[in-house]
Formats: sequence, structure tokens, C-alpha cells
Amino acid sequence: MLNSSSSPASSASACSVPRLVIAAPSSGSGKTTVATGLMAALTARGLTVSPHKVGPDYIDPGYHSLATGRTGRNLDAYLCGPDLVGPLFAHGAHGCDIAVVEGVMGMFDGAAGEGELASTAQVAKLLRAPVVLVVDASSQSRSVAALVHGFASWDPQVRIGGVILNKVASDRHEELLREALESAGVPVLGVLRRVAQVDTPSRHLGLVPVAERRAAAVEAVAAMAAQVSHGCDLEALAALARSAGVLPGAAWDAAEALVASPPPPLPVPALGAAARGPQLSAPNGPRPQTPPEGGPPDRLVVAVAGGAAFTFSYAEHAELLRAAGAEVVVFDPLRDERLPEGTAGLVIGGGFPEVYAAELSSNEPLRKEVAALVDSGAPVAAECAGLLYLCRELDGRAMCGVLDATARMSERLTLGYRDAVAVSDSVLAVAGTRMRGHEFHRTVVEPGSGAAPAWGVRVPRQVEGFVQRGVHASYLHTHWASEPGVARRFVERCRTS
Repeated sequence: MLNSSSSPASSASACSVPRLVIAAPSSGSGKTTVATGLMAALTARGLTVSPHKVGPDYIDPGYHSLATGRTGRNLDAYLCGPDLVGPLFAHGAHGCDIAVVEGVMGMFDGAAGEGELASTAQVAKLLRAPVVLVVDASSQSRSVAALVHGFASWDPQVRIGGVILNKVASDRHEELLREALESAGVPVLGVLRRVAQVDTPSRHLGLVPVAERRAAAVEAVAAMAAQVSHGCDLEALAALARSAGVLPGAAWDAAEALVASPPPPLPVPALGAAARGPQLSAPNGPRPQTPPEGGPPDRLVVAVAGGAAFTFSYAEHAELLRAAGAEVVVFDPLRDERLPEGTAGLVIGGGFPEVYAAELSSNEPLRKEVAALVDSGAPVAAECAGLLYLCRELDGRAMCGVLDATARMSERLTLGYRDAVAVSDSVLAVAGTRMRGHEFHRTVVEPGSGAAPAWGVRVPRQVEGFVQRGVHASYLHTHWASEPGVARRFVERCRTS
């Protein structure tokens, strides 16, 4: 019976939260509809649901958050390493009644040339979680049994506990599918009929984020929940989730991660006036300085870009910044004309500035504040969309002008995991620091002069990004949980610049 007493994790050393992984033979099978709908349906029945997404995707977790009222979190064995998947899951799922993990691509698809690394199958094994396979049955009947049998037997360590059939045409079609699957030995836990597509529009990089269409997204999530509630056996799915094995080990903790990470090198000294030109006052008054020994800590604000144009961020980044002593304040570059009061550092993550180039450009007061903050020597970390925002212009529209570079939309999609090494000392890392990242964009940046590269990337072999003054700007999305010292170094630079 569905209830809120499904034995959530009760100790810091083991996680017993019931959990399911929603996988599919291929992209486009209906994973997002089933996973998001299941999250919303279980939440509507009074359960506290922990939402997770395999891989680097930022957009699906926004829909998961809408479905559950909790922060959607990513589980990426490439960016963070396999050893962190379980601890990060336990951290996000702490105190929850059940967890639902949406897979990525086909179940066995992972990082190119890396075997099972970063695949849904690998994450399911790391979580000791049963898998529900979502199958697009629209163009098959008896063949579905061979398909399911193949996926169920390919890796004996992956336990497929049931199938949800999607896009089923009729009662007769359902009867044929169920009859065929009896021989595969995998129970059918749900059947979703072929209906009009749930309103989840896409564009050049996938689904449109929740922040850009909240009212419509609420309706879409409600429609997904209705489909799953009507077509799936929620009791059987909850029972399957409770069959997951206990996950040993401690949950990830931001403060403990900072303590465990190697001590950072001495902070990069603030640039002298001669090196950076005329001294400009920091916007909104002076930034906080290191407090006297034994005195109360000063307010140390790290401003983080948010709103519809900058929706890509991992929750652990803000948690690490707070654990390092910062007060994280979110602002919206589309609407706010000033940085948050007392801003000592700035983080600008990914998103869709190309969609909002006109609005970002028209907010000239904020663009000037960002430029002044950079001129003052304050640290700035920018990824992808943040990189574009710091350029002179984007598609011919004026941006912050911090970097001597221009950006434009391109027809070519740049996509993939990257092995990277820092090639310049910066506010995030010393040269030689190795991190893994993910690149996903349809823009091109044409650099001018005056900046050192940020990263050296092994495949494709190239240098990438910008290190200039206190700015670290790059196309690479990284996950700071893999290298917590990044956050500590950034906050330390905020204190000393």
C-alpha cells in the first residue's frame, strides 16, 4: 500500500530509500513522460519523492522539481566518478519515502568509447536499484518479447523488474503485447495509450526549460501524472522500489567534502592597479574583507545568475559555496539592474542567452555592473551561457564586454564529454588540475586577444576558454562535487580580492 512510511534512510552510513530507475531501449521511448509522471503521481499520493536524472542534463530535473517540490539532482558517473554516484544519491534522497531516477538515452548507452561508463545501466548497478524498462510499442507486437528479453539478459547484474508499454494503440494491441511478454518473464507494470503528445515543446538543445514556461509546464506535468496514474500499477511500482538493496556508505556532505579535499594552494593575489587599469569601486559598496581573527565573519555574497536565461546549474555547487563560507544570492540578469548587495564574486552558469539576447543587451545597467565587478578584481566563474554573456556581443547584440570575443549562433551542435586539464592558474584551479566536463551548445565564440586559455581538452585536442583578471570562462560544464577545492578556492579569492 502506498504510504509515507516506506522506511527512508535512517542512518548516515547506509541508504535504504526505496528506488526505481526508469530506462528505455533508446531515446524517444517515453522515459521523461513516465519518470516525471510517476514522480508527480506518487507525490500526489502523499509520498516525499526524491527526483534524479542520469547524466549531465539540466532541463529534465526542472520538470522533476515541478513534479515533486524537491530539487532535481543529477547522477553522472563520468563527471563525478562512479564512487560518488551512491553518496550523491543518498544526499539527495535523505528523508524521502521513495526515489525515482530517470535514465539517459538507451539503457546501455554511455560515454563514447568508455564502455558502460555513465550509462543508465551502470548507475542502476551502483544504486542497487531495480529497473523499469519503458518500451515504445507503437510499431510492434510479438517482437516486443525479443526486445525485452535481450535487454533483460544482456547484463545479469542489471535487474529489470518490469516493463511499461508506451504508445499502445488499442485493447487488442495491448492483449498481443501482454501475451508475448508472458514468455519473457518480465511483468507488465503499465500500459500508456497512444494519445496526443503532452505539451513539452523542444528547440535546439532539447526541451524548453520550466523557468521559461512555468504555467504550461505545470499543466504538462499534471497531464503526465494523469497518464501514469491511469495506466500504471502504482502499488506494484512502489513494491518494486522497496526491493532495492541497502546502499552502503555515507551520504555526500558539502562540508565534509571540503574537509576531505586537498588543501588549496595559496589564493591568487588580487591584481594590482597597474595591472588592471584604473581602480573601480565595487558595485553596491565595498566587498567584505577577511574579518579580524576571532571576530564575527563578514557577509560574503556570491551572486549566482538565474532566471529564464540561466537555468543550468547543479544544486551541489551552491551547497559547496555555502559550506565554504559564502552566502549564495540568486539574481535574474533579465530583470535585475543591479548585482546583489555586497557581491564579492559572481557565478554565471549555463542556459539560453541566445534566446534572450535582446533582453540581456537592453539591461545596460547590469551589464555595466558586471564589467565594473570584473575590473575591481573580483572572481567570476562562467560556463557556456555565462561565457557568451561576458563577450563583447552575442549575435550582434552588446553583452558585458568583459572578454575580447564575439559569439554567434551556429548550425553545428557541439556535444560530448571532455577530459580537461587547467592550463592557466585561475580563481577556480591551479594549472595542472584535472577535471571532467560536458559540452553542449550551438554557438561559436571568436576570441580576440588578452586572455589565457582555461582548459586543455584531450578529445578533440584543443585549448578552450578564457582566464583573464579574476575571470574563468569556458564552454565546459563541470560538476564541482568531483573537485570540491574549486569552490573553496573561489570563495577564498572572494575574501582576498
